[in-house]
Amino acid sequence: MINRKTLLASLCATSLFALSTVAHADCAEPVKVGVLHSLSGTMAISETTLKDTMLMLIEQQNAAGGVLGCQIEAVVVDPASDWPLFAEKARELLTVNKVDVIFGNWTSVSRKSVLPVIEELNGLLFYPVQYEGEESSRNVFYTGAAPNQQAIPAVDYFLEELGVEKFALLGTDYVYPRTTNNILEQYLQDKGIASGDIFVNYTPFGQSDWATIVSDVVALGEDGKQVGVISTINGDANIGFYKELAAAGISADDIPVVAFSVGEEELSGLDTTNLVGHLAAWNYFMSAESDANTAFIEAWQAFAGEGRVTNDPMEAHYIGFNMWVAAVEAAGTTDVDAVRAAMYGQEFPNLTGGTAVMLPNHHLAKPVLIGEITADGQFDIISQTSEVRGDAWTDFLPASAVLVSDWKNLGCGMYNTETETCVQLTSNY
Repeated sequence: MINRKTLLASLCATSLFALSTVAHADCAEPVKVGVLHSLSGTMAISETTLKDTMLMLIEQQNAAGGVLGCQIEAVVVDPASDWPLFAEKARELLTVNKVDVIFGNWTSVSRKSVLPVIEELNGLLFYPVQYEGEESSRNVFYTGAAPNQQAIPAVDYFLEELGVEKFALLGTDYVYPRTTNNILEQYLQDKGIASGDIFVNYTPFGQSDWATIVSDVVALGEDGKQVGVISTINGDANIGFYKELAAAGISADDIPVVAFSVGEEELSGLDTTNLVGHLAAWNYFMSAESDANTAFIEAWQAFAGEGRVTNDPMEAHYIGFNMWVAAVEAAGTTDVDAVRAAMYGQEFPNLTGGTAVMLPNHHLAKPVLIGEITADGQFDIISQTSEVRGDAWTDFLPASAVLVSDWKNLGCGMYNTETETCVQLTSNY
């Protein structure tokens, strides 16, 4: 049986960076890290694990000496899958609890709710989940995938490897699926897919009745053309969707599905027998073979329980948290402006064998992986790229193609390369 303390100490020694010589011998208060993840409601299925991930990472770092010679205290709140409550809880973390940084959110609508608060109060948010792009805030580091690191490569795989000719874009009804699908619709049409061969459908959070929608997808292929599903369905609605696919007898050979919000955690609650061969696109899978991943999985299961799975947003927190600690050590302070400046160019080993790099646009350079669901609820990695630089503004929407984000050199998240001017927006991009 693995000794938890020994394992944590070992992981810290092998995977975490050495602490800087800059230290505060006398800590009047601990360094406070806010953890803003839903522990109840429709998103708890995904976000509770991220809360636990942060607690593990903080425990590891404290075992390695903390940061600036101080211990780190996690301040955990529950925004309960209630988007306005995310803003309230973020304000509470910054003004009442006086946290030095926040790690949190899953859905883009929750992040959009938090943005005005952290920008007003000059807080710092590390956001660990794939998203739609089309945003660059000086107060957010986006450690999940941008569309060019997940959605576009997944569509390319469907087109080039599976010969998909018709596309069903199925999403939960909020900003991430809608914006992502706007990008994908334009991209598909640029690739020669007729608009009539693209079926788009949105459902509410918690959707449970999928019979009609699945029937519509099946009907899309009545002319014999190969249909593929691009899924931006989020939260526990995925359970009903995959169950309906199985009930309808649809296999991956019939209609392949590639999901952007389904990972090992979501599959752990499903009978995956009939889902074998369906796909997901992420920057990490638990099945990745590397020494760092083996150590991470062992530490996680020692912390959270034997058999617990890991997933992509967990790796994003792992990378983001360790980069934040390195930036704090480099800056010699937890001051947000100083830490932000120290974040640019930070590097940290990812769990798939490469190195994540923080770019001046507040996005990471990360590999893109596509995995097939296996009978045991894991993913067989069938495609992996080298590190891809995250792009805040897509090249596939005309209004965005002329924009770049460069907070280090230009001090701007929306720099128009045609007019050579900076568009200054605060929270709604």
